[in-house]
Amino acid sequence: MPVRAMIPSLLFACSALLLAACGERGIDFGNRQGERPQPVDLIVDADGRPDPGVLAAEQVIFRGNGDEPSTLDPHRALGVPSAHILRDLFEGLTTETPDGKVIPGAALRWNISRDARTYTFYLRRDLAWSNGAPLDARDFVYSLRRAANPRTASAGANALLPIQNAREVLAGELPVEELGISLLDEYTMQITLTGPTPYFLSLLASPVAFPVNRANVEEFGERFARPGNLVSNGAFVLTDWKPRVSIELRANPYFREAEQVLAERVVYVHTEELAAEVKQFRLGELDWTHEVPNNQFRWLQKNYPDELQISPWMGSYFFGYNLTQEPFIDNPALRLALILAIDRAIITDKVTQFGEQPSFSLVPPGIDGYVAFAPHYADWSQEERNHEARRLFEQAGYSDDRPLHVEIRYNTSDNNKKIALAVASMWKQVLGVTSTLVSEEFRVFLQNREQKVITQVFRAGWISDYNDPYSFLEMFRSGHPRNDYGYSNSSFDALLDEVGTERVRARRERLMFEAERVLMADSVIIPVYSYVTKRLVNPHLRGWQPNVMDHHLSRYMFKLKSRPSGASRAATPMPQIDAETGPAVNLTPLEDIPGEAADASGPEDEQPDAVDPLSPESAEPVTPKGDDGA
Repeated sequence: MPVRAMIPSLLFACSALLLAACGERGIDFGNRQGERPQPVDLIVDADGRPDPGVLAAEQVIFRGNGDEPSTLDPHRALGVPSAHILRDLFEGLTTETPDGKVIPGAALRWNISRDARTYTFYLRRDLAWSNGAPLDARDFVYSLRRAANPRTASAGANALLPIQNAREVLAGELPVEELGISLLDEYTMQITLTGPTPYFLSLLASPVAFPVNRANVEEFGERFARPGNLVSNGAFVLTDWKPRVSIELRANPYFREAEQVLAERVVYVHTEELAAEVKQFRLGELDWTHEVPNNQFRWLQKNYPDELQISPWMGSYFFGYNLTQEPFIDNPALRLALILAIDRAIITDKVTQFGEQPSFSLVPPGIDGYVAFAPHYADWSQEERNHEARRLFEQAGYSDDRPLHVEIRYNTSDNNKKIALAVASMWKQVLGVTSTLVSEEFRVFLQNREQKVITQVFRAGWISDYNDPYSFLEMFRSGHPRNDYGYSNSSFDALLDEVGTERVRARRERLMFEAERVLMADSVIIPVYSYVTKRLVNPHLRGWQPNVMDHHLSRYMFKLKSRPSGASRAATPMPQIDAETGPAVNLTPLEDIPGEAADASGPEDEQPDAVDPLSPESAEPVTPKGDDGA
């Protein structure tokens, strides 16, 4: 074998040895389909719990989790990756089952008044913090007031607007003590709303409503949510945070249902490069990927049909305009032209490929029967949309003699990059627009969006924390902390105010429909598609179920042991690893992995449908000028 061809294989083998020493992985997913270790059959007892005889010796779960969180303060955290971790560290008054249903959490039960405005919660009497200190209703009253306090600068505080006086408290016009929350006794509290809020119990299971330990916050200040400092009340406690690598949790012995939690540790691995995440999964380093690359769909579908999990997700992928800066300020014709010039069917069929649904509106389908607004051009052919886009583009003052140059900004991700490239290509083809692509680390990206100084077009998207269209609409309210668009429309705001007080469900839905119509008429965002979740899951990992919220609490998860070696072909043996570091990862022989010994390259569109993503053939095309990486 030529030396040049050997180098990738040697590097691959060396990295495998390093991974083998990293912990309790031990399952080789690099084997061909049908040759990988298979889990034993699940056997459960009368209570539905797995029989101890079928469980793996070590219950450690490795979860790919996308971008690294900026904080684990539940009242300040922003983004899906941080929410996944926070649901393991904390528990609200309510919580969720594996299939996403809302059930009692820290609250044993509750009563709702006839007018649906007053909720009385009766807390469990055996609650404790992770340091063993008792937890009661006073902690929840303190925490909700903290989340609503303007000095906390909570990223999700506007979710509390249904609570009486929340708007005035958030604006600094009333003290936090005036928030509609009262302590009735040590284990009883009452929350008064401004009007009926059907999703309120779901909201209480989201991070903004999680309790924080007052003594913990006051002792450590900004650093309270760090390993060694954080006191929480969930099924797990924070033990380690390796920047840009991982966050590690271990089971909390003081959790109210600690004896029901089978996972001993959960390791959340930060992953920006999706192709690298697939490699980690194949090497047995991950049990659960955050996502998978769009361009590997066919290969994964063919080679990992049991591991590949796809299901609907309550979220929308879209781009946003910065309405406070040129060229989009006071230019609705230009904004609509760019919206029309995107062929969403091509993006979902050729780029994302996982069953996403093209979208022309903000709110995705499937939310409690709500019918999302659809603009008139949703029924047009793409040719008709392109024709109208050219007319509006000229109306906005642009032409071949006065071309538009625009910047598309997105957080670093293979999939985000490919979608941005597709959008830029369509704008160029239909309108002659020249686009510059800018990829940024997640924290920097969020900061630039919020500041509204250098952004023009930026990747947005929204995943709902609760099953209600209001979750999508509220962030476009004037002054909302997540309104990175600079959008302000008094009619839109007034409709949201009415939504907050309307008791009749049908009328409330009509108001939200009208609010969405106003928003889309103002061309504030560029809808692209409705999300689906797409990830690889170790078949040995059980206790989770697909759900539209994509909320998966590790407290329900556990690992099955593998069938005896005779039931599947033994993988290539590797050196034994010390018991403290866990078993070695068994790797498929390099010569058996398609493309590992090859030295080939070429454009993606010339490659076969099922290319092994570990081979050089799966390399991405050359990064275009103006895009600083993905």
